[in-house]
Amino acid sequence: MKVQKRVTNRRNRRSFRVRNRVRAIRKLRLSVFRSNCHMYAQIIDDAGSRTIVSASTIESAIAGPSKYAGNVESAAKVGRLIAERAKEKGIESVAFDRGSYKYHGRVKALADAAREGGLNF
Repeated sequence: MKVQKRVTNRRNRRSFRVRNRVRAIRKLRLSVFRSNCHMYAQIIDDAGSRTIVSASTIESAIAGPSKYAGNVESAAKVGRLIAERAKEKGIESVAFDRGSYKYHGRVKALADAAREGGLNF
């Protein structure tokens, strides 16, 4: 029980630290959510409290009905798709909000693909 509580506290502290830095920038925010099976990304306008663009591995454009989507390749596809949709809306610069996740693996793959797609952060 104590180990689980310690890990949860670390994740909460990291999440608050990252979120406060991102909100201080006062830009649109590229928020990432990672589950065991899927990746989700959204560009959020905090001033208007609305989601402008979103992409996830649930969409058929990224993963077919029988493909596993919890891997680095799928995360990179989400990054490219979110960058493409942001370009269509005229968004070029965002702040990257990784939440409580470390910048490693699938989160890093999504961020790198979004940068290659033309998003600046």
